[in-house]
Amino acid sequence: MKISREDVLRVADLAYLDLSESELETYRKQIDEILEYIGKLNELDTASVEPMAQVLTDDQTANATLREDVVVLCDVAAEILKQAPDPEPPYFRVPKVIER
Repeated sequence: MKISREDVLRVADLAYLDLSESELETYRKQIDEILEYIGKLNELDTASVEPMAQVLTDDQTANATLREDVVVLCDVAAEILKQAPDPEPPYFRVPKVIER
């Protein structure tokens, strides 16, 4: 699969990136290589591969790798907001940083 310069420009625009001409060509080549590799992966015969629900190996158990989910209170919002220059509880009011 060949990705075009226009495709890279579109992706860069969506990511709010300003790319130089050399960067455009570099990223075009890199994205093209990634898509070619994905194409090769799509050619693999996975008919005999059983779908997986998780990636633990046979010798691992969920209990050995995962911790218990415990709620820990962290009530610091009020204290943090006291330090803000322009708080609007329970939020910070900040200047706009993304302009489009």
